[in-house]
Amino acid sequence: MAEKIVLLDDNYQVIGEADKLESHHANTPLHLAFSCYVFNENQEFLMTQRALSKKVWPGVWTNSVCGHPSPGEEMEDAISRRLEFELGMTASDFEIIVPDYRYTTPPFNGIIDNEFCPVYKAISTSEPNPNKDEVEDYKWVKWQEFVDEAMADKKDIYSWWCKDQIKLFAKLDINLV
Repeated sequence: MAEKIVLLDDNYQVIGEADKLESHHANTPLHLAFSCYVFNENQEFLMTQRALSKKVWPGVWTNSVCGHPSPGEEMEDAISRRLEFELGMTASDFEIIVPDYRYTTPPFNGIIDNEFCPVYKAISTSEPNPNKDEVEDYKWVKWQEFVDEAMADKKDIYSWWCKDQIKLFAKLDINLV
């Protein structure tokens, strides 16, 4: 069964649903999503590399998990579902960091992403066991190391939205560790 996304109007009100893969293109409609930054008990951050086979931003390094809630699904349930599916792991202590994040990416391989995307933080309760169809690689790193590398990136080694979120964290004086 095709995965569905929740379509939104410019006031972030639900206006329908659509097939996830068919909806991501040069004119991607505004839709609901999430980003989550997962840390372990050592305050290390889980960075992930998107699988090379992904349609949207393949092969880039990014935050721990991103995705879309299904129609009617609670956001924390969606994050847990994607953590399990993409990384074979669990997390707890979900905390919303930026409830009103909205972005539109520049084109990448002809696709523009257009999302209302609340940003969360969570604590891992297990180790990753990645699904290779979703995650090419992963690393546990010190948060500042990740921030420094991502902000120095000029070649789309890191996802556009993750770099944009890091800039927003600095502007809002949000420290994830």
